[in-house]
Amino acid sequence: MDLTKLGIMISIYTGVRIGELCGLKWPDIDFFAKTIRIERAVQRIRVSGKAKKTELIVSSPKSRTSTRTIPLPDFLVSMLQAFKPSNPDAFIVTGKATLPDPRTMQYRYKALLLKAGLRTLTFHSLRHMFATNCIELGFDVKTLSEILGHNSVEITLNRYVHSSLERKRQCMNMLSLDVT
Repeated sequence: MDLTKLGIMISIYTGVRIGELCGLKWPDIDFFAKTIRIERAVQRIRVSGKAKKTELIVSSPKSRTSTRTIPLPDFLVSMLQAFKPSNPDAFIVTGKATLPDPRTMQYRYKALLLKAGLRTLTFHSLRHMFATNCIELGFDVKTLSEILGHNSVEITLNRYVHSSLERKRQCMNMLSLDVT
């Protein structure tokens, strides 16, 4: 596994946004507490006065509640430990102190999907998949909302949690009447 795939795994199992993922540095991981701290995001913005010029900046996450600590599953902690570089200022997805570009992460993600013969999805769809999977596994909505860094559970439910036909079928079968 390489750092791009590690970044994708972090997103799949924490629901972090692509800018938050690119902003993660190794000191943001507490291996003892098994947590990851989201306190910065990388974004590409237009340079004022230059129509086609952009630059990368490091900013706070999207909202006040987006600055958060996320517990990590044990297997992901083990994966992360295998990649920890000697440079403590390194960003997780590059292994270097140079600022990672979310656009580059998106391109690499799409290339991996194509190589695997999968349809192209946005990187943000990993966040939606994480939320839906968490609900299907029994997470309560308040906990999931805080993990995602949302201001309210309504955002989590209305924008991120998607019910599958199979889940609807399972729910409907809970209503079954034993007629034997």
